[in-house]
Amino acid sequence: MAMWRFDFYNTHIDFLRWSKLAMGWSIAVLLIAVGSLLFRGMNLGLDFTGGTVIEVQYPNPADPTQIRATLAKAGFGDAQAQHFGTARDVLIRIPPRAQTNAATLSNDVLHTLQGVEGGANVTLVRAEFVGPQVGQELVEQGGLAALGALLGILVYVMFRFEWRLAIGTVAATVHDVIFTVGWFSLFQIEFDLTVLAAVLAVIGYSVNDTVVVLDRIRENFRKRRKGTAIEIMNLSINETLSRTTMTSFVTLLSVIVMYFFGGTVMRGFSIAMIVGIVVGTYSSIYVASATALYLGISREDLLPRAKETADERP
Repeated sequence: MAMWRFDFYNTHIDFLRWSKLAMGWSIAVLLIAVGSLLFRGMNLGLDFTGGTVIEVQYPNPADPTQIRATLAKAGFGDAQAQHFGTARDVLIRIPPRAQTNAATLSNDVLHTLQGVEGGANVTLVRAEFVGPQVGQELVEQGGLAALGALLGILVYVMFRFEWRLAIGTVAATVHDVIFTVGWFSLFQIEFDLTVLAAVLAVIGYSVNDTVVVLDRIRENFRKRRKGTAIEIMNLSINETLSRTTMTSFVTLLSVIVMYFFGGTVMRGFSIAMIVGIVVGTYSSIYVASATALYLGISREDLLPRAKETADERP
């Protein structure tokens, strides 16, 4: 443990030595992500595309994994099942099907579940159709939520720090969001409301991680009278490296556990958080700091300005 603390608290890594290479790699990856979003699009889930929602109730606790397997054998391979309220209540979602209304679809699903062992007493609680218009509204509201978060971050950091650091923070956050969403587009992983919530969480995580580094940069610019901007930034990144690494590691560990044991419902959320944490740690070190450096930030930009007072002496 002592060696661990020594290694992480006394590093002298020249991070910004590879800033140009890192920025080039980031731009290339972002172009791939944007290209995938434009040409492949997103694999939107039922929350955004609409479909039939069926709620059933079991007399005893039910297993959603077994229910999904049963429905898949009956031709409903795209059905989703999850607990809703109690362990006996299950919510089933099925994508839109041509020439099939909600009543017919719900009866077919109910008969399928009642036809297996232990399903004779399954009852239908409700069945309703969610139109694509609702999904379109969710897409718009989710986009506005992300945009509002980014604008709020820009205003906060601009007043809290300095406009170059604010642009660096927003650049890092936009980088993380596009990378995460592009990952889902490139590999056609289903994007639903839980993933959207994860993307918003990634925004908060990225900003929190970046602000810690930028706060140390500002502190060292004011405290140290010698050293170039690159040297002070490298020093600040090294001084916060232990905090950045440990926070990312612990958070990533908990999300990985969620990925393996959280079930299918939490799979997309876990993937978004894993990707967001990894790329967020990278962007806090390279994208935010390098952007501010390329914009020409210096010690004079971060020194507190002396207040001008009128000389009232005769």
